[in-house]
This record gives sequence, structure tokens and C-alpha cells, in this order.
Amino acid sequence: MIKAQRTPLDLMDDIYSLAHWLTGSETKATELVNSTYLNVRNKSSETEVFTTFRTCYLDSIDQDDAYSLPETPCFSKETPETTRLRQDADIRLSVLLSAISGLKHRAISRIIGKPLKTIRVWLSEGRKALVHGSRFESLFLNVGGYIRSEAS
Repeated sequence: MIKAQRTPLDLMDDIYSLAHWLTGSETKATELVNSTYLNVRNKSSETEVFTTFRTCYLDSIDQDDAYSLPETPCFSKETPETTRLRQDADIRLSVLLSAISGLKHRAISRIIGKPLKTIRVWLSEGRKALVHGSRFESLFLNVGGYIRSEAS
């Protein structure tokens, strides 16, 4: 059975739902949807739309984080805290792409830009974290290019 390719317009409800779950705000979700759709073409593939959404979301995290940085021209924005925030965002996005959009692990791997094994671990542990209301950075350690639970 061949699955019909969804257009960017077909994905708008999924994109808004993802944005609202990730930001927790109607206003921020609307801004995120708007910035995503300003950066995609009418003929963009599903993967391109979700990848653009991810980029816009990570940019919005970086902008929020930028307000807390000291005002020195030599200060690097890539700090351990920023890296943890981005990883946390990618784990949440992976779980939501699976749950809301019904994407398969391989498609999520292409969107996030991480190996399939990493995505599988993120989905398993990320679902548990969401159920228990835990923060991801307290549950995971970055080991050898993929994420491993502290309990193992």
C-alpha cells in the first residue's frame, strides 16, 4: 500500500499541535507555525517541512536563551546548557513526531539528523519521561553518540 505524500498545507494541523505541545503557548505556537511556513515552499516534502519546523523551533530556543547571555562580543552561544536544551528539545520533538504525526523511526531520524538507534532510545525513554513528568536532561547521559538511561 502506497502512502500518499502530504503537502505542507496538509501538515499545518500537525505543525500547530507540535508547536503548542512544545511551547505551551498559543501565541508562541502561532509564531512558530508562521516562521515555519515562511521558510517552506508549496512543493516541499513532508520531511522538509518538519525539518524546517525543527530548525525554527531550535532557533526560538536559542533566541530565548540569548537574552540570558552576558553582553560580550567574544561570548560563545554554544554552552553546555544550550546543548542540553537543544537535546531536550530534540527528544521531545521525536516523541511528539511519533505520537502526533505518526512518523516512523526512520523518518524521525532524517528530520532530527541523528542515527536510527539514537531515535529509538529517545522514543523509548522520552515516552517514559513524559508520562512521569520528568525533565529529559536529568534522565539521560550522552554516551558514545547515543543516549543511555542513567538506570542502565
